[in-house]
Amino acid sequence: MEAGRRAHVAIVGWACTTLCLASYASAFSQGASLSACTDMTPRHLRAQLHSPSNNYVTLHTNMSFYFPGDKVPVTVRSTRDFMGFLLQARKVSNDEVAGTFVFIPPGSKLLTCFEDGDTVTHSDKSLKRNLSFVWKAPDQPIGDIKFFISVVQSYFVYWAKIESATVAQRGQN
Repeated sequence: MEAGRRAHVAIVGWACTTLCLASYASAFSQGASLSACTDMTPRHLRAQLHSPSNNYVTLHTNMSFYFPGDKVPVTVRSTRDFMGFLLQARKVSNDEVAGTFVFIPPGSKLLTCFEDGDTVTHSDKSLKRNLSFVWKAPDQPIGDIKFFISVVQSYFVYWAKIESATVAQRGQN
């Protein structure tokens, strides 16, 4: 009887562990969690950070300046497939997340880190290479901004806070 009880406890323990790990892993396959909003770091188990300067992703816009209220196109290009990402615009002056995204590609979704639609993440784990977004600057002046993206190549390999060139703010519209 004792051996049967131990086997039952072992099976129940294994099932609970498997379900917990599966739900934890599947949560990230549908986008970054809110816990990544501040430092843009994935919360995967045993994930390995790679140097932002040694990546295969470029993040840019065709605008070197913007006015309050402008819409700014943002393009992500990669020479390798990746599965997940987190994209934000941040003020150069204090690193605060700013503005909202008004156009996002398929396979992505808006995330509310600090304000509605201020962040974009993946909505599935399909392979991605080239993505286009449109960011809308706030109507009030916020200063110069940079775009930042964290990219997850696989569950264990990622690059955090790859940055664009500075996009300078000009006067009022």
